[in-house]
Amino acid sequence: MDIKQAKQELRQTIRAYTARTEDGVWRIPREKQRPVLLMGPPGIGKTAILSQLAQEEHVGLVCYTMTHHTRQSALGLPVIVDRTAAGRQFCATEYTMSEIIASVYAQMEKTGLRTGILFLDEINCVSETLAPTMLQFLQCKTFGNQAVPEGWIIVAAGNPPEYNKSVRDFDMVTLDRVRRIMVEPDYPAWKEYARRQRIHSGILSYLELRPQNFYRVQTDVDGMLFVTARGWEDLSTLIQVYETLGQPVDEDLISEFIQHPEVAKDVAVYLDLYCKYEDDYGIEDILQGKEDVAVYQRLQNASFDERLSVVNLLLSGLNRHFAKVADYKKTMDAWYASLKQMQQEAEAGSEEAAKTFAAQKPEFEQKQEQLIREEDAALEELENAFSFMENAFPEGQEMVVFVTELTMGGDSMAFLQDNPCEIYQKYNQQFMVGSKRVELLAELEEGKIRSEEHIRDF
Repeated sequence: MDIKQAKQELRQTIRAYTARTEDGVWRIPREKQRPVLLMGPPGIGKTAILSQLAQEEHVGLVCYTMTHHTRQSALGLPVIVDRTAAGRQFCATEYTMSEIIASVYAQMEKTGLRTGILFLDEINCVSETLAPTMLQFLQCKTFGNQAVPEGWIIVAAGNPPEYNKSVRDFDMVTLDRVRRIMVEPDYPAWKEYARRQRIHSGILSYLELRPQNFYRVQTDVDGMLFVTARGWEDLSTLIQVYETLGQPVDEDLISEFIQHPEVAKDVAVYLDLYCKYEDDYGIEDILQGKEDVAVYQRLQNASFDERLSVVNLLLSGLNRHFAKVADYKKTMDAWYASLKQMQQEAEAGSEEAAKTFAAQKPEFEQKQEQLIREEDAALEELENAFSFMENAFPEGQEMVVFVTELTMGGDSMAFLQDNPCEIYQKYNQQFMVGSKRVELLAELEEGKIRSEEHIRDF
C-alpha cells in the first residue's frame, strides 16, 4: 500500500486499540493488540505519518531509533535486591526501568495524555545482543520487568535488506506477533502531503512531468544512486530559503539531496527553465491582469512541458497569496479568541482586561480590514488567472490541471471556501473535479502520452 493508505490503517488501529466499553474495558484485550510493523524503503514518510497521526488523533508520541540502543539502555541496568521465599532470604537480580519505558511515562506527565504511540524505528537493525529482547518486547510489550503503559500502542518500522546492509531478517516467530504493513513509494499519495507542506512549486512541477524520478534506487559501478521523498522535501526547504536570501541553486547543491547524478542534472536544468519561464511569460503581470498577446502565440507553439510549467507558475503565484491570506487569517483568529476572552473578563469586572481590550480592539479592526483587502486582491488575481487560462488554453487539458490543483490544494481550497469565485465554480462543476478526479487524471496522462513526441529534452 502507499503511505496515505498506511496512515489511514494506523489511524483506525489507534482508535481500535484505545477503544473501551462503557465499563472501561479495552475492546481489544492488551494481549491481542499486535504491534504494527511498517516495512518499506527509506525516506518515504514512515516516521512523518506517526507525527501527523499523534497530532490529529490527540495522542502522545515517543520515538526511538533502535540502532542507537544497546541491550542495557533498552532493557535497563541490573540491580541486586533482597528477597524472601519459603522462609528463606536470598539475593536476586532485577532491572532498573528501561530508558524507553521511562520516556513514555515522562511524556504522559508532560502532556497529560494517557494514550499514545511508542514508535521504534529501524527495529530490524538492532544489535545481536538486543535481538532476543526485541522479540520479548513485541510479544509481551515489556522491556525487562517493565511494561509499556496501557493505552499506548507499539508501532515499529524497518527497511528491506536491499536498502540497508545492517538489516536482520525477521523470523516466523517474530512476524507471527506483529501486523506487517508493506509500504511502497507513491507520488500521487506524497503529492497530497507536499501540497500541505507547501513544497516548492518548481519541484512539484518537475515531478508532474517526471513522476518516474520521484523515487529511484539503483546500484552501478559508482555505488548506490538514489532519490527519495525525504530528499525532495529537504531540497524544497533549502531552495525556499536560498531564494529568500538571493543565493543561487545549482546542480552541485541539488546533488547533495538528489543523490542520482542523472536526475540531479535534469532537475537543475528544469529549475533554470522554470525560473526563465516565470520572467519570459510575465507571470506577475498576468496575475495583475496585464496580458501580452505575444504570450498566447508562444504558448500555441510550446511543448507540453512548457505549457504545464506556465500553469504551475500561475498556481504558484496564486498559492503564495493564498498562503499569505491563510497565515494572516490564522493570526487574526487567534487574536480574536484572545480579545473575546478579554471581553468576558472585562464584563466580569477585570479592569486590567478592560483596558487591554480597549487598547487592542482598534488595532485588531485595522488588521481585519487589511485581511479583507488581501482577500480581495487574491480573488482578483484568481479571476485574472482564469481569464488568461481561457485565452491561452481554450480547449486544452491545461485548464483541467489548473482547476484540479486549485481544488486539491490546501491553501487554495481554504481560500475558495471563504471567498466564493464564480468562474472557479463554473469550471469545477464542468469538470466534476471532486467526483471524477481519477478519470480526469487518467485523461491527462493519455494527453501526456500523445504529446510525447513533441516534448523537448531539457
